[in-house]
Amino acid sequence: MTVSLRAFSSWHLLVAAGALALAGCGTKPPLRIMACDAAQDARVTLTGDGKSASATLSVLTYNLEGLGWPARKGRWAELKEIGERLSALREAGTGPDVVLFQEMFSGAAKRAVEASGYPAIAPGPRRTTKPYIADLDKMAGKAKPLKGELGIKMTGGGLAIASRYPIIETALDAYGRRACAGLDCLSNKGVMLARISMPGVPAPIDIYNTHMNSRGASGVSAARDGEAHARQAIAASEFIARTQDMAVPLIFGGDFNMRHSEDRWAEFSEYHPLTLVHEVCVDPASGCEVKMSWDGDAPWMDTQDLQFFADGEQLTVRPVRVEALFDGGASGPRLSDHDGFLVTYELSWPAGMAAKPACETARTKAP
Repeated sequence: MTVSLRAFSSWHLLVAAGALALAGCGTKPPLRIMACDAAQDARVTLTGDGKSASATLSVLTYNLEGLGWPARKGRWAELKEIGERLSALREAGTGPDVVLFQEMFSGAAKRAVEASGYPAIAPGPRRTTKPYIADLDKMAGKAKPLKGELGIKMTGGGLAIASRYPIIETALDAYGRRACAGLDCLSNKGVMLARISMPGVPAPIDIYNTHMNSRGASGVSAARDGEAHARQAIAASEFIARTQDMAVPLIFGGDFNMRHSEDRWAEFSEYHPLTLVHEVCVDPASGCEVKMSWDGDAPWMDTQDLQFFADGEQLTVRPVRVEALFDGGASGPRLSDHDGFLVTYELSWPAGMAAKPACETARTKAP
């Protein structure tokens, strides 16, 4: 969350928090289950010698800026346009295959995700979702009720994953009230998994989404919000370890709130030995096409919106193109306080690899 309520009394904060919850509580998070036989086959390409096969998968990370009143007001028109533009791109066959949404709090934000028209949509942690590990020690220092640390959650985590391919399994986890700081504690932030099945690709792909604790916008000290972020990094790492299928590729995206913070990067990297898309694509010899403006030698330090990846035992994955979406340029007007970050990946496997059985009906499992 990015709203500052520092001048509010405790009564005003409670009223504002209640209004924030009510702004989206009348609209359920979008949920859409896609039949396995409804998806079109992925476009599979064979190498010249016929030994290897490959297909592409495009993944968009997008923070909608979908907070409700009083954190934000007047956002309904931009959110409506987000849904319409994503739907138009999808129908034209040029939209992302998968979209990772963050800050889907307000009713207008939820409607925008639904209006994108993706045939498979899975929501993330709800307001009442309990963390898998709930017995953490208390945060250092005293709780700050006037900064949002009320001990209760007013909204869900604001996450959703939408896909043009069937989502065959989901899992989710909340970070909990002892792994948050400041105003971020008003929402039940967490992490989620959507396992997708691409017809023609012999194994599924594990895709993760998260939104981690903010820095200055949380309204508390850097030490306190930093500790919350570190706890979330550990919780996300443990969630991935519990839920991932080591045989298949992994993609992890979201709003990581690590911009310009070397401390947060060091803490996160200790627990997440994944490959960062930016670090690969910044190398001209990587074969990754960069279709967006990057400054300096470490462009990942200038953004909150990131994607990481890892090979599976059966399939390999690598980024082949990165670009911005809805950044005010040719890709469309800027409709949020974040640009969309779109990565196209190449999935590769031995041409003779046997495919797993057809996907089953989507199911959700405990983290």
